[in-house]
Amino acid sequence: MEQSETLFDVGTDVGRSLPPVYPHRAAHGTAGTLRQWQQEALDLYIQKRPKDFLAVATPGAGKTTFALRVAKLLVESGEVNRIYVVAPTEHLKRQWADAAGRVGLALDPNFKNSDGRHGRQYIGVVVTYAQVANKPALHRNKTEAARTLVIFDEIHHAGDALSWGDGVREAFDPAVRRLALTGTPFRSDTSPIPFVEYVEDGAGVRRSKADYAYNYGPALKDRVVRPVVFMAYSGNMRWRTSAGEEMEAQLGAAATKDITNHAWRTALNPEGEWIPSVLRAAHQRLLKVRDKIDDAGGLVIATDHETARAYAAQLDELTGQKTTVVLSDDKGASNQIEKFSDDPSRLWMVAVRMVSEGVDVPRLCVGVYATSTSTPLFFAQAVGRFVRLRKKAEVASVFLPSVPVLTTLANEMEQERDHALDVPRSAIENAEEGLDDELLDAANKEERGSDQLERGEFAALHSNASFDKVLFDGAEFGLGGAMGSEEELDFLGIPGLLEPEQVSTLLRQHQADQLRRKPASAAPAEPVIDHRQLKTLRATLNKSVSAYAAKTGMHQGSIHTKLRDVCGGPAVGQATQTQLEERLKTIQMWFVGRK
Repeated sequence: MEQSETLFDVGTDVGRSLPPVYPHRAAHGTAGTLRQWQQEALDLYIQKRPKDFLAVATPGAGKTTFALRVAKLLVESGEVNRIYVVAPTEHLKRQWADAAGRVGLALDPNFKNSDGRHGRQYIGVVVTYAQVANKPALHRNKTEAARTLVIFDEIHHAGDALSWGDGVREAFDPAVRRLALTGTPFRSDTSPIPFVEYVEDGAGVRRSKADYAYNYGPALKDRVVRPVVFMAYSGNMRWRTSAGEEMEAQLGAAATKDITNHAWRTALNPEGEWIPSVLRAAHQRLLKVRDKIDDAGGLVIATDHETARAYAAQLDELTGQKTTVVLSDDKGASNQIEKFSDDPSRLWMVAVRMVSEGVDVPRLCVGVYATSTSTPLFFAQAVGRFVRLRKKAEVASVFLPSVPVLTTLANEMEQERDHALDVPRSAIENAEEGLDDELLDAANKEERGSDQLERGEFAALHSNASFDKVLFDGAEFGLGGAMGSEEELDFLGIPGLLEPEQVSTLLRQHQADQLRRKPASAAPAEPVIDHRQLKTLRATLNKSVSAYAAKTGMHQGSIHTKLRDVCGGPAVGQATQTQLEERLKTIQMWFVGRK
């Protein structure tokens, strides 16, 4: 019998001691057996006997379990005698080695390119994509020297840079088997991913083709992942632009891209009131969850080191304990994550974008999305930190700014996506509405230098928070309300243990209760706004301000600010007809010398 045929003689029971979920608890009802999707994918793998196999499975579904079952199968059948795992981060190298060790596969996570070879006590190594790209010839030699299985964890990272993709292709082209894994929509650009098959669709666009796919929607129905309740918060934001003009807007209200972006940045400023208010609400939610899940923890996803430390200081004061801070360039980041994961008494961790695949703490139940990163990929991976189910009926809660790009992503949690090539760059940019800070290759870094320079010109002046709505399963609940209002507390107080159907039922009940409490006498309807007249008034005001600036030498932004100080109201873009007319009268009086 040929060696490849021995794979069928092994059967699917090889490695039955493999724990279904890594790193700690198995999901309810899965101990000792594979989940249905894992078994289906394994059966398909055995049937196809492929050189390349791509498995797409939602975060928390158990990709590590499936991959190690395949590896165990191939090793015990004699198909392979060396294993390579390629992971995105240093922290994940250790997680993979620990998981493999639990099933009797010794992998070296500390292997360095300078070592040349790994110790005989190991069957293989765990490396990063960057490590492979740095010296692909070394890894090619190691791959050729044995019958090698390569497991690509989050394969989309192989497209992060041209050198990475080229390095991965060169290093692992000779592999006997390649198993690619991903848990999220591949990429926000059109960089091809090595060893992934692309097939043209009806529109002539090449799209990635998975051999097996298991997305969040089916996983939720199968009780494999947690349901996620999104708590969206709005509020009034005020800031000064680089031109010196003071602007004001309601977070999430209909506005231009620039106004939305600036209001969002103002909300995330740690010196305002929005962040402290939302952190208090999130902590209140965490304490409620810990009534039923005593080790539940929370994670705040920050944009940069400075804000991360400021958020952590606020949480220190709020909780009375030291908050764990994980910075992306901190050599001790992995140890910090492990300490937090292993200590159930620790309440909160703050991480700087190190969430794409680097933070894997199963006890995380509550999150605060306090970053302006808005790619679908990053959002899905961030939310993926909270969906891992350990026991029956756990519910995750994620707090986020009420801005359209995020609420849309929250409502599309169950949508399936493929990686598309041949898509014009302009189409990608338009789809993101200009709010896409960086692609995933910058997800674990601070903002670029240009962002820091821009930040020097932008000044957040004031922010406050208000409860907006709850998003779950594509539906929205709640009528909004002040912080601490009955409307907000209804949703903050939902139990931490509920089945998905119970979550929907309870949210609908709270919505009905709030409608009943609403006063019967509604306010009179506002008159329909004549948008043409508003546009004319804005243009007239701007011309008057320009003329007054030419007459006096004052900066136009300063004149607008002075008009608002005298007349009140928001910036020109949000001012009402009455407010604009009042400012016109005022500046006309200034022209004739009457203040």
